[in-house]
Amino acid sequence: MSLREAQKRLTRELLLREGLGLFESKGYAATTIDDIAAAAGTTRQTFYLHFASKATLMKELITAVDQLLIAEDDPRLAAVVASGDREQIHAWLGTKIDQWPAIKPYIIAAHEAAAQDAEIREAIDVWFESAISDIHRGLDAAGRFTSSSRRVRGTLAFGQLEFASRRWMRHGWDVDRDETHAVLTESWSALLVD
Repeated sequence: MSLREAQKRLTRELLLREGLGLFESKGYAATTIDDIAAAAGTTRQTFYLHFASKATLMKELITAVDQLLIAEDDPRLAAVVASGDREQIHAWLGTKIDQWPAIKPYIIAAHEAAAQDAEIREAIDVWFESAISDIHRGLDAAGRFTSSSRRVRGTLAFGQLEFASRRWMRHGWDVDRDETHAVLTESWSALLVD
């Protein structure tokens, strides 16, 4: 990699990091492209060399948080669901819950952005659909439940986890973390195993 390519990559990463920081501190709507560029020590023109818009930067942050989440997945969600093993489900959910502090700024910014930008709303839908499809694939592989109910089961299971995470991000642990983990495991097991 040439020095110029390395500098471009570093500038892009700096714009992403500063954009996320500003979205967290000021909010997505109040943050301008000029704010992001200034925080990164660059110009509006340089921002546009890397991103077509603030929404494009936000979509890349959604991709980054997805990578953060799946980097810890061993085994992958579809395999965990296919196994039908309650302990694997419990361990997988525990890993996700433990990631909530790291992903919080991304998730809050993404949902704030989605409230005003259809492009971001669609990116979140695609992202969520990926997780629901993983659950569905796991149920298909296991042959559990009727094929017509597998997608609904995946949607409900993922919806519970997503709702619990967003509630935690807004209110903290108003219900004990371990209790939340245990109840999610029980619910996922009922939806996906029993």
